[in-house]
Amino acid sequence: MTTHTEPVPAHHAANAEGISQRTRLYDGRKPAHRLHVLVVGCGMGGLAAAHCLGQAGHKVTLFESAAAIGEVGAGIQVTPNVSRLLRRWGVGEKLEAVAVRPEAIVLRKYNTGERVAYTRWSDMEEQYGAPYYHIHRADLHKLLFDLAAPFMTLRLKSTVVSVDPEAPSVTLASGEVVHGDLIVGADGVKSMIQRVVLGHTNPAEPTGDAVYRAIIPTDYLLKDPELKPFVDHPEMTGWMGPGRHIMAYNIRAKKEFNIVLAHPDDGSVESWTAEGSADKMRADFADFEPRIRKLLGFVKSTLKWRLMDRQPLKKWIHSSYKVILLGDACHPMLPYRAQGAAMAIEDAAVLGNLLSRLNDPSQLKPLLQAYEDLRLPRTAETQRQSRLNQKIFHLPDGPEQEARDAQMRQAMELELRVMREGVAPGEVTLEGSPNQWADRKKNEAQFAYDADREAERWWREVGEKSLGGEGEFERAVAARL
Repeated sequence: MTTHTEPVPAHHAANAEGISQRTRLYDGRKPAHRLHVLVVGCGMGGLAAAHCLGQAGHKVTLFESAAAIGEVGAGIQVTPNVSRLLRRWGVGEKLEAVAVRPEAIVLRKYNTGERVAYTRWSDMEEQYGAPYYHIHRADLHKLLFDLAAPFMTLRLKSTVVSVDPEAPSVTLASGEVVHGDLIVGADGVKSMIQRVVLGHTNPAEPTGDAVYRAIIPTDYLLKDPELKPFVDHPEMTGWMGPGRHIMAYNIRAKKEFNIVLAHPDDGSVESWTAEGSADKMRADFADFEPRIRKLLGFVKSTLKWRLMDRQPLKKWIHSSYKVILLGDACHPMLPYRAQGAAMAIEDAAVLGNLLSRLNDPSQLKPLLQAYEDLRLPRTAETQRQSRLNQKIFHLPDGPEQEARDAQMRQAMELELRVMREGVAPGEVTLEGSPNQWADRKKNEAQFAYDADREAERWWREVGEKSLGGEGEFERAVAARL
C-alpha cells in the first residue's frame, strides 16, 4: 500500500509528447505584438498557462522552486468544463487511457451505507458536451507538462523571492534578475505574487476541517465480494456523517482506488505532503459502515492536509498591468466541488485566447482586464458552492440532516424515473437540491462552460468595439461604471 510524499511517476500512458506541436489553437491566430511572459509556478495552472500562451504565440519562461517536476499521490476529478479543453488541446485519447469515467455520484449515510442520493454521470457528454473523468494527479500533471514543454523555457530550482511590478522583473534566490513583459503568478495557495498584486496577504481562515488522502490497489477490493462492486461499477461514492465525510473513486483505468476523508482538524498543516497517522485515521472513522472499516484496514500510510479557506479577491491584476494572478494564487478552492484544478486550467485558456489578439502594446491592459472580468465572478461562485458542500455533507444527526436526506432521496427518485421512463432531463431541474450535482441549473453553468467560447464572445461583444481606437476601452469602462 502506498501513499506518497515524494513525486509519483506518471503512468506510462500519460504521454502527450509532441501533441501540442501538431495542434493549432485560436484558429491559428498569432499576435502582432508578442510578449515574454514569466510564469511563476509549475502546477496545473502554471503549465496550462505556459501551453496556452505558447500556442498564442508568446515566449514563456517558467520558474519552479522544486528541483524536479512531479505530483504527490492523490486522485483528481476532470469535469466536462476541463475535459472539453483537454480534448481540444489534443489529449483526449490519452485521458481515456489513464482515467476512469464514473457512472454516477452516490451519497450514502455514514453508519449504514444506505444510499440517499444518486445522480447519473454516464450521460455527461450527452448533456454537457464532454465527459467526466477521475484521474491520478500525477497523470494529469504529466499531460499538461508535455503540452507546455515545447513552448516554455523551464527554470527548476528557481525560487522567486521578489518582484518588480513596474519593470517587470523577478529576482531569484540566487540573486539573478530576469526581465520580461508580463508576470503570471501561478504560485499556489501561499502565493508570494499575490502580495505583490494586493499589497498585502489575503488572510487564510481555518475551515475546521482537515483531509486524509490514501490510494488502495483495486486488487484488494476485487478479492472481497462486498468491495468488488466499487470497482465493477465505478461511481463517485460519498459517505456523509456528523462533521466528517468520505469521497472515493477509481483512477488509473480502475487499477487504483482513491479515498479522501474530511474530518475535524486537530492541528494538521496546510500541505499536500504532510504524513498522517493511519491508525488515527481509522479511529476518526470507526463509526462508519463496515465497508469503510474494511477499506481503511488496507491503508498503511496516509497524507494529511489542513483545509484553509480564503475569500475571493477584489482584483487579480497589479495597477501596472504587468503582473497578474492565476489559479490557486487568486481563487483557492475547498475540494468539495472538485473544481480547483478546473478553474486554474480555465483561467489559462481564457488568458491564452485573449492574448492571441494582442496586436499592439496598448491592448494589453484591456485584454488583461477582460481576463479578470470574465474569470473572477465565475471562480467566486465556484468557491461559494464548495463551501456550501462542507455544510451540507457534515450535518449532525437530527432534524436538519433528516430533511437533507429527504430532499436528496426525492432528487434520486426523480433521477431514477428519468432513467426508467425517459423523461426529458429539461423537465426535471431540481434547482436548490442539497445534492448540488442533481441541480441541473448549476450543472449547466459549471459543466457546459467553454472557456474559449467565453473569450470569443467577449471579443465579439466588447473587444472589437472597445479596442477599435485610442481611448475606446477607457470610455467603455467609464460607461459601465
